[in-house]
Amino acid sequence: MRAARFHDQKDIRIEDIERPTAGPDDVLIDVAWCGLCGTDIHEYQEGPIFIPPKGSPHPITGEEAPITLGHEFSGTVAEVGENVTNLKAGQNVVVEPYVIYKEYWDTENYHLTPDQNFIGLAGGGGGLAEQIAVDKHWVHPIPDSISLDEAALIEPLAVAYHAVERSEAKAGDVALVGGAGPIGLLTAAVLKAKGVTTIISELSKKRIETANETGVADHVFNPQEVDVVEEVVKVTDGKGADLGFEATSVDVVLNTLFAAVRKAGVIVNVSIWGHKPEADLATMVTKEQDLRGTIGYYNSHEPSIELVSSGKVDLKPFITHKIALDDLVDKGFDILINHNDTAVKILVSPSGKGLED
Repeated sequence: MRAARFHDQKDIRIEDIERPTAGPDDVLIDVAWCGLCGTDIHEYQEGPIFIPPKGSPHPITGEEAPITLGHEFSGTVAEVGENVTNLKAGQNVVVEPYVIYKEYWDTENYHLTPDQNFIGLAGGGGGLAEQIAVDKHWVHPIPDSISLDEAALIEPLAVAYHAVERSEAKAGDVALVGGAGPIGLLTAAVLKAKGVTTIISELSKKRIETANETGVADHVFNPQEVDVVEEVVKVTDGKGADLGFEATSVDVVLNTLFAAVRKAGVIVNVSIWGHKPEADLATMVTKEQDLRGTIGYYNSHEPSIELVSSGKVDLKPFITHKIALDDLVDKGFDILINHNDTAVKILVSPSGKGLED
């Protein structure tokens, strides 16, 4: 079968590899769609980061580069192992793509355990391949009401869901989201579903349009055109936002949140930084704000699926491009690296099916 394989920095190849087989506890999945993530771009440009380099196999998977990429994916069950009773062939599913020692699977904060990593980065196959075999523990069925292209966004939606949980947001709060990339937009979508007033700060014309058209933002401010802090203060009658979410890994955005969030407010850092930010911690300290980190998700896939199936979150408008596996680098990565103001979420079809839609 064909798969996108990370060999080294700026060296991703579409190769023919052996098809996986389903072990007794496994679910063999025909991959329908796989989303391109900012993490994939970081690996391509700066990696290996999460990916175990050649000569340094990951302690859980035992795998090293080359690694099959892709961790945001949906598909249909092709076959199940003999111990799998809760899923059947033909069922549509998504995967919670964790690589975690088995003894931690059902523990509290399993996402923070030693050597934790992700399928599609640390090994275990990946969504940028025609098929993948995954232990039943990490496979979540989805209702027929959720299309497979939308379902590929359940994984990033779970990231957003967990970030909102970390903030302890409640109905009636006002939140400022820094950045309207996929995670920023989905964070705003989860907040809206909880009854939070949402403000987004964003430069990209396309992403501003998406924030407005999808209704995930009550207010959108372009920092090239207005003073975002002043606008937030106006919207909140001088109080400042209750919550802030950093979704860009840009220093000035983080510092805007410190300035725009009220005293004793909460700021959640959602993005993964490729550099050490110059953070205005003096403002955070004098305003006695909480700065909280968040990584991945923790029991977040089921409630994220429910948000979509109930109609509280509509994922379809965030899909801006669909491409073939052969176009991964020349189109997909090129758009996200050089023209990211034109895209929100790019989906890849490993099999080529669905591209005529």
